Amino acid sequence: MTGQEILTTETDARDYVHGLADQEAQERLGRYTELLLDENQRQNLISKPSETNLWVRHIADSAQLLEHVGAPEDWSHAPGPWLDLGSGPGLPGLVIAILRPQLPVVLVESRGRRVEFLQRCVSELALDHCEVLGDRLERVRPFQAWVISARAFAPLPKLLRLSAPFSTKATRYLLPKGRSAAHELKEAKASTRNMFHVKHSLTDAEAGIIVSK
Repeated sequence: MTGQEILTTETDARDYVHGLADQEAQERLGRYTELLLDENQRQNLISKPSETNLWVRHIADSAQLLEHVGAPEDWSHAPGPWLDLGSGPGLPGLVIAILRPQLPVVLVESRGRRVEFLQRCVSELALDHCEVLGDRLERVRPFQAWVISARAFAPLPKLLRLSAPFSTKATRYLLPKGRSAAHELKEAKASTRNMFHVKHSLTDAEAGIIVSK
């Protein structure tokens, strides 16, 4: 991590994310937040209380995963796309796709209305490098993923089992687990504990991200 202090205000979170984005990405993020808040009135994409803390709780919380994948100039050697499991409203995968348009991103989501929302966002934001797969992960044809991310997708053992067909020795797991991160890893079998460690979140002093070593 960068050693940066915890992002607690919407201004700090927006400034942090904008520091990772060019002008076009900043405009797309602004439009995405509008689409997200509007759609949240029709389906439960994010909790209502978190709407007022959107940039801290959701946008910066997603964007911080870029801290763990190295510099963009290294991505040309990536063995595959960024695979986001159970993308829901596009967190974190759609935020990553907006911030890094040179990086192929695949969003997997099985719930129909959320798939429709993701597809609308990809179309309206002109994210040609971002693909939405509307199906359960078990039915997706395997491919080699460079990064696998998941936010509130499944407990760690199940997540690793389901994602195994997409994982190689070079695959980087980035799993925001909130305040359960350390506990989930502690409860995992020894071989799993040896593969991962917990990084502190920039958006919550008590939250963590399970990252592959």
